[in-house]
Amino acid sequence: MTDLPQTMFAAILKHNGYSGTATGPAIENAADWLEGAEVPTPEPGPGQVLIRLRAASVNPSDLHFIKGEYGQPRVKGSPAGFEGCGDVVAAGKGAEALQGQRVAFVAAGSGAWAEYVVTQMQMCIPLRPDISDDDGAAQIVNPMTAMAMVDMAKADGDAFVVSAATSQLGKLMCSLGRDLGLKPIALVRRAETTGMLKDLGAAEVLVTTDEDVVAKFADLSAQLKPRVFLDAVTDQLSEQLFCAMPNRARWISYGKLSTEAPTLTQTGQLIFMSKRIEGFWLTNWMMSTPPADQMRVVAEVQARFADGRWKTDVSEHLRLKNLVPNLADALKKSDGKVIITP
Repeated sequence: MTDLPQTMFAAILKHNGYSGTATGPAIENAADWLEGAEVPTPEPGPGQVLIRLRAASVNPSDLHFIKGEYGQPRVKGSPAGFEGCGDVVAAGKGAEALQGQRVAFVAAGSGAWAEYVVTQMQMCIPLRPDISDDDGAAQIVNPMTAMAMVDMAKADGDAFVVSAATSQLGKLMCSLGRDLGLKPIALVRRAETTGMLKDLGAAEVLVTTDEDVVAKFADLSAQLKPRVFLDAVTDQLSEQLFCAMPNRARWISYGKLSTEAPTLTQTGQLIFMSKRIEGFWLTNWMMSTPPADQMRVVAEVQARFADGRWKTDVSEHLRLKNLVPNLADALKKSDGKVIITP
């Protein structure tokens, strides 16, 4: 650490713990939750690495987290941000193999929206040289989730349902589903995105604001028999669609874009139709999946980015020092991901 700076710039959290609210991943002003500050550069402990940031991404989970609405408590004064890519510039005992490598990472100790980041070596993936920093910064949370969840869908028939399908993750799942010979049924809010999603691989696209969307979905469900619903929205419409799915259907919630609290209207289906409601969190998947299976998924993800089958659509690049005043406006663009650079 002797040749590294004693302090670094970071976007740090202004609050501790949980907020007790559920207002969704939208912010009016990032300064309500974050402030830019000069803080001590973290040091890696055993099994940890210190990464000099190249790029970090902004995901809905980051916004839930800074607002105190995520499954982990905030620590006031620590850097925000879960995911990015950068160069390993120092390594603790047992993590020396990563020294000098460019890696994609999930932060676990000190957040990604900072000039330097500490995390566990298990939360790092060495990057191929033909992967861009933008793709490297969005290499884990969405792509690994897409691979893991479409794997679950593939094991249960050839059609599956994807909500918020115009999101980065939704687009990845539609194209992966098509490549695996599956039939993704995409749910979107805006009719003008239908053509783009069909080009990407959606077999069917339904517009959730249409008055007859539930009836249309029921017809499709009777034909295609989708048994897995990969849901980032989790609202009352989600519940209605789940009720229209066939026996043994699984409603897998991996996000909460809606602030609406859904009511279960047909609980008998859980008993008599063997339906299930469950959650998916990538961290649990990474901790519980055998290393050989994880490496297969990692290799496939990187191959898809390297050959252009997948790419990260970037709506805006923001400099770290300009992040707090500009983040809310940048997030209003819905056509891609906000990427943070030092």
